[in-house]
Amino acid sequence: MYDMGTRERALALMAQNRSLNSVSREIGISRAAIRSWRIRSIPLRTIDCPRCQAVPEPPRNPTAYAYLLGLYLGDGCVSPLQRGVHSLRIACAEAWPGLIDACAEAMRSVMPGNKVCQVRQQGCRQVTSYSKHWPCLIPQHGPGKKHERPIALEPWQQDIVDAHPWAFVRGLIHSDGCRVTNWTTRTVDNEPRRYEYPRYFFTNRSDDIRGLFTAALDRVGVEWKRANAQNISVARKASVALMDLHVGAKY
Repeated sequence: MYDMGTRERALALMAQNRSLNSVSREIGISRAAIRSWRIRSIPLRTIDCPRCQAVPEPPRNPTAYAYLLGLYLGDGCVSPLQRGVHSLRIACAEAWPGLIDACAEAMRSVMPGNKVCQVRQQGCRQVTSYSKHWPCLIPQHGPGKKHERPIALEPWQQDIVDAHPWAFVRGLIHSDGCRVTNWTTRTVDNEPRRYEYPRYFFTNRSDDIRGLFTAALDRVGVEWKRANAQNISVARKASVALMDLHVGAKY
């Protein structure tokens, strides 16, 4: 129904990291049509998936993989598209440009040669990569919300997390965690004084994902406690210092 020039114009606008909504409004074509053209334009490269070999191997760059896995468990999804292609999307708040860059770099490191794009949405960017092999590398994908289905690591994933626990913790904090400054008052010489102290929070509705997070904290010697049903808190001074050294605040 549309000539090649119209399609090329739409794809050129999408290549500028424009959102589907803005391109649709500008050229007067439905989001569904533009999305279909973008998917069809993705070159299906022949990539040797480490998990699809006769003897499966770990993903390339296990440190980047552990970080990306943490991001996925927090704010990611794997979705089927056309021709067997799947998209891996990680939602990153625009307030943290460093996080967006780190997420994109992790995707490129795990799946080298595949293009990584950013789709703007209100207040965030969907860092996205397309491949037939994302389900091989992230077998936790599935229908429904993560907290409504079991989430467990495959043995080869657990080996990577055990070898690179800080990268995994960093990915989880960068997705569903934060570093905040709390304060309290104490009476000294009959006068109230304000004291401030940093702490980390991790918030997730999935019991399984919170369990993976606390297990990784145990491996690296970080003390934690449950703040409530969905929140894990790290407030001990020595443990916060460890988190600052290996994770740090979002940026």
